[in-house]
Amino acid sequence: MQIFDTHAHYFDARFEREVEGGADAILGKIMPAPISHIINVGTNCDNSRRAIAQAAGYKGMYAAVGIHPEDCHYINDADAALDELRSVLGDRESRKRDKIVGLGEIGLDYHYENYGDIPMDKHKQAYFFDRQLELAKELNLPVIIHDREAHGDCFETVLRHPEVRGVFHSYSGSAEMAKELVRRGWFISFSGTLTFKNANRVREAALAVPRDRLLIETDAPYLAPHPMRGKLNHSGLMTYTVETLAQLWSCTPEEAAAQTSQNAKKLFFEDTN
Repeated sequence: MQIFDTHAHYFDARFEREVEGGADAILGKIMPAPISHIINVGTNCDNSRRAIAQAAGYKGMYAAVGIHPEDCHYINDADAALDELRSVLGDRESRKRDKIVGLGEIGLDYHYENYGDIPMDKHKQAYFFDRQLELAKELNLPVIIHDREAHGDCFETVLRHPEVRGVFHSYSGSAEMAKELVRRGWFISFSGTLTFKNANRVREAALAVPRDRLLIETDAPYLAPHPMRGKLNHSGLMTYTVETLAQLWSCTPEEAAAQTSQNAKKLFFEDTN
């Protein structure tokens, strides 16, 4: 079974704190089997560079770079940060060299009222989101959307950018919204939350997504699947997510892994600058 993890953060400090040998100790055991591919996803310019550096060390690891809606709160000069992001993305040749296959993660997050002493700023989040969607269109890159308790505003924002394609990661919206996003060309990705005992709404959404538009992920080191919920997550635990998806689809885990891998390759590897 070959599994494609479309969303992880292997530069996260939890790996160094909680695993002897850090992320490399885990990745050395699970790649290339059962994990054939991983998209290592940045949330700001600094860790996006770390994601690129890690991807260079593994044949099946690729990078996405972007500014997360939480991270934007710590940025004083938005335009300077966006210029820096453009520099990290580089040109077509440098993206190929750096194995950059997406822009993300970007989006909106209304969960926290404050980030330390900094109040949550919806206008600032919206500015970064819109500008990065414009950049994705310019560079012909798929985007990775973070949508946490901001479903309506995320949906309305992507409608303003109809030429942009990509994925709503770790999807938590309704089945109806998933259907409409798919109709407009989007992919939908599900994390370990698909396995949670109280996640009927997530499973309903997964069933609403056509099989050729569904992706799977870890969001490692977060959102470990049942029965590992609450522990450090890594791509090797995706077998639990694949098994749950196979049950929903009434197919074998191997078939579920093959279909979602094919979908991920279509999004991230076809016609990407």
